[in-house]
Amino acid sequence: MRGIGLRSWGESGRKVLMLHCSLAHGGAWTGVARALAAQGMDLQARAMDLPGHGRSADWDPARSFQQQAREMAEAVIADWGGPVDVLGHSFGATVALRLAVDRPGLVRSLALYEPVFFTPAFRMFAGLEARHDAELAPYQSAWKAGDRESAARAFMATWGDGRPWEALPEGQRAAFTSRIHLIDAIRDTNYGDPAGMLSEGKLAALSCPVLLMDGAESPVYVARINDVLQAEMPFARREVLPGAAHMGVLTHPDQVAARIAAFLSDVEETPREFSTME
Repeated sequence: MRGIGLRSWGESGRKVLMLHCSLAHGGAWTGVARALAAQGMDLQARAMDLPGHGRSADWDPARSFQQQAREMAEAVIADWGGPVDVLGHSFGATVALRLAVDRPGLVRSLALYEPVFFTPAFRMFAGLEARHDAELAPYQSAWKAGDRESAARAFMATWGDGRPWEALPEGQRAAFTSRIHLIDAIRDTNYGDPAGMLSEGKLAALSCPVLLMDGAESPVYVARINDVLQAEMPFARREVLPGAAHMGVLTHPDQVAARIAAFLSDVEETPREFSTME
């Protein structure tokens, strides 16, 4: 599709749209897509590059990044035909939530690995925001100073796959550095509630099945986020993956795929079981 980078796996079966994390691209879902196929899932999957990532068009600074990403996902589904099951990782998982609350008819189910919607967790857990700000202070200082590489290095120290910056391939370091401005672009939705998902009760009103996943070794914030999201959506299923951290989609694709496969199989067999109560 024009202006939207896509990667595809499978040619038949149920349709699955995959939304990646910040600073990555749709190829981050390759391991999970292959693992789902190896487990016998009959899927046709598409992974979309977010604005300014991979082969997609740049982000328009005059618009909300999350809004632009959601509209791109809508365009993919409109071209493809929906509804579809949506998988999201990190910021991509917040886009998936936004898509589900804004356009519920397009989303059959949600499987979310560590959505970085900090707002509800900061409101619920005293001291969590201060801890987060202290940990991300090196990133903020470097970004404000215009030192893009140091900002990328500091950001990945918390939200990367555990490898030191120097151990990353040169091309990967360059890509993270070139895209680091997009982290600041998502602040309004990661740390706010512009779509009213909380203030207007939109999460609680979701009617699609939801799977929340987090890694046992991830930063504390993501577990607290999923704690509150599960309270907002008591119909959601929760899975904690032993040994995995925030980049579990890349580092533990078989574990992630196993949880997704079980979830999708249950949704297919008994979809009403995971719906909100009427």
